[in-house]
Amino acid sequence: MSTMTQAVNDGWVVAQRNLIKIVRVPEILVFVLVSPIMFVLLFAYVFGGAIDTPGVNYREWLIAGIFGQTIVFGATFTGAGLAEDMQKGIIDRFRSLPMSNSAVLVGRTSSDVVYNVLSLIIMALTGLIVGWRIREGFLDALAGFALLLVFGYAISWVMAWVGLMVPSVEVINNASFIVIMPLTFVSNAFVPTKDFNSVLKPVVEWNPVSAVTQASRDLFGNTGVGPGSEAWSLQHPIAYTLIWVVGIIAVFAPLAVRQYRIAASR
Repeated sequence: MSTMTQAVNDGWVVAQRNLIKIVRVPEILVFVLVSPIMFVLLFAYVFGGAIDTPGVNYREWLIAGIFGQTIVFGATFTGAGLAEDMQKGIIDRFRSLPMSNSAVLVGRTSSDVVYNVLSLIIMALTGLIVGWRIREGFLDALAGFALLLVFGYAISWVMAWVGLMVPSVEVINNASFIVIMPLTFVSNAFVPTKDFNSVLKPVVEWNPVSAVTQASRDLFGNTGVGPGSEAWSLQHPIAYTLIWVVGIIAVFAPLAVRQYRIAASR
């Protein structure tokens, strides 16, 4: 059996182990799904009347931003899960087995894609209830969801690396909140780019969360008719998002595997 085939097979076994938690600890799934619903309802009904999005209802315009935020926050489950396994000594048990070094990370990041799929389904249903509609074709919408999942998968590799470096689940939850909160709020997820001042606007325009959000809006047909940004990142949001995806995985996947070897050998 080739090294690649072994890594895939071992990763699938680890992914199955992580997915079993959905059945055995359903409380995890409840919190995963409730949070997106709260954000949709909060922004749709509390801030919806205060933000101007010409040519499109704010609730339609908002949903792609909620998708983007939730996908990014969902990546913290990867880091938290690995930090928990480190605390409990499960990583050391994995190290004693004849399995690929990358299997644990591949399995962890892959299984968390399932959580993101479930979150997107729940958010989409909630969005339909509050007035969100897909204005483009089925294939475009499918591409929008796929792009969100791919972006979330890339971010999960960042959190995997962080999860193997920190001493506890509490630390990674706090650390990820400090980084992810400004990353998602200093973007066009909830407020149009035109409404930011001259200092923050370039940050918003080149923020990868803005790009994946804009790409999703374009593919869902929820962009409106207001003046758009002239930045290349938002004129070509799909390409810019994919550049970030490739770059993040190329950098953080090897770093995470290396950190796994170091952490597990302590």
